[in-house]
Amino acid sequence: MNQETIYILSAIFIFSWVFQTFHYLYILGAFNRYKPLERLQKLPPVSVVICAKNEDSNLKQFLPKVLEQDYPEFQVVVVNDTSTDDTEMVLAEMKEKYKNLYYTSIPVDKKFFHGKKLALTIGIKAAKHEHLVLTDADCYPVSDKWLQYMAGSFSDTKKIVLGYGGYEKQKGLLNLMIRFETFWNAVQYFGFALTVKPFMGVGRNIAYEKEVFTNSSQFRNNLTVASGDDDLFIIEAGNKKNTIICAEPKSHTMSVPPKSRAELKIQKSRHLTSSVHYPFFIKTWLFFEFLTRQLFWLLTICSIFFSIFAPIAAGLFAVLIFTKLMVMGKAAKKLRQKQLFWALLLFDWYMPIWIGILWISNLLRPKGIKWK
Repeated sequence: MNQETIYILSAIFIFSWVFQTFHYLYILGAFNRYKPLERLQKLPPVSVVICAKNEDSNLKQFLPKVLEQDYPEFQVVVVNDTSTDDTEMVLAEMKEKYKNLYYTSIPVDKKFFHGKKLALTIGIKAAKHEHLVLTDADCYPVSDKWLQYMAGSFSDTKKIVLGYGGYEKQKGLLNLMIRFETFWNAVQYFGFALTVKPFMGVGRNIAYEKEVFTNSSQFRNNLTVASGDDDLFIIEAGNKKNTIICAEPKSHTMSVPPKSRAELKIQKSRHLTSSVHYPFFIKTWLFFEFLTRQLFWLLTICSIFFSIFAPIAAGLFAVLIFTKLMVMGKAAKKLRQKQLFWALLLFDWYMPIWIGILWISNLLRPKGIKWK
């Protein structure tokens, strides 16, 4: 290898180190520096909106945890989106017990395909309160104070609340990867919301005022995009002034994780369909984060074969890994994710490869992916 090539690779290595260090200390580290604002003393009336498509078993198990929240005034709106199981029957039975439950159904129409955005739009329009909290049918709040923390984060200026939606802990490496990636993504979108611009939330746990939704055009303009009800909407409607994060452990929701790699692939591929519609700056930054992460690992390994640069590369590698573990360790403690941050050592190099492959396969796929 000639000297010029070595200089170029060294420059790429240093740039990758600097970019990764900055991303963790400034963007992701912003979450650790954040101190929650005081919650509202007088909690506003709230409508919880849930879309359900063939979710009869999950509704039986999880919907009561939403309906029985410790909150002064709220309704729960469930949209039965063309379900072919016993969802309608389950909702009808629950309606007899819970007076704060309202549900509506979208009939099956083989000639007309629609995504989740239509169901959400129907649910939001059916909501009688201005303040909305959204979650999914396969999710449940971890405490009966969930609504208090999410809705209590609204203020005169804060119109959007980004919450944390995790996955249940189960056995196996796949489950560990799912939980770590969810945790890492949350720290990242919290960090962006605090430093640069909100670019996503998760539909499993998000809140906003109905007026914000009404003024947005994302649902109308992107009905053919399989996802985007949480990220594309936040990109258009959110900014540093009107958006707040809510990371208090009692405000979390928990979801049933995908049980197989095939199921996870479908879910993640659907989520990635909206990424091509991100603003140029967000797309570029996220691309460089993935690229520099992978280049840093690759060039560190390559440096082993060059004894002159190996000690320097090893030192920078150790510093960066320590920085990442420190930042994610503090975030894990804040989110009550225990020792999940150690999974970074397993998946930090692997996640960009896996997501990159899914992203490319999405570009090659001729048709969109349905939301369920």
